[in-house]
Amino acid sequence: MAEKVAKIGVKREPGFLYFLRGADVWKTPMKRAGGPSAAGKAEKVAAGNFARAEGYLYFLDSAGDVSRAKRAVGGQKRKKPAKAKAAKKATKKGKAKGKAKAKKKSKKK
Repeated sequence: MAEKVAKIGVKREPGFLYFLRGADVWKTPMKRAGGPSAAGKAEKVAAGNFARAEGYLYFLDSAGDVSRAKRAVGGQKRKKPAKAKAAKKATKKGKAKGKAKAKKKSKKK
């Protein structure tokens, strides 16, 4: 679960993306399809008075405070898809048939 690190109480405005840069909270206009670029229009909203620790993910929670959660390092192992195995078997069979045909042709000559 997440734990609060700093109580900032940022009020969110619609149409803006909020993010952390260091310990400070910044906002930038969201990019809209066909609209002007929002590059370089980020502005600092609040200064955070906390130090980041290694192995945690920091974010702005629903109350507008900075929280952190333990980072999942390594993730979950994935199962190999069945299609890859079937494709390998099909190619091996095709190669074996090709070799058998080549042997028959050489015997006929």
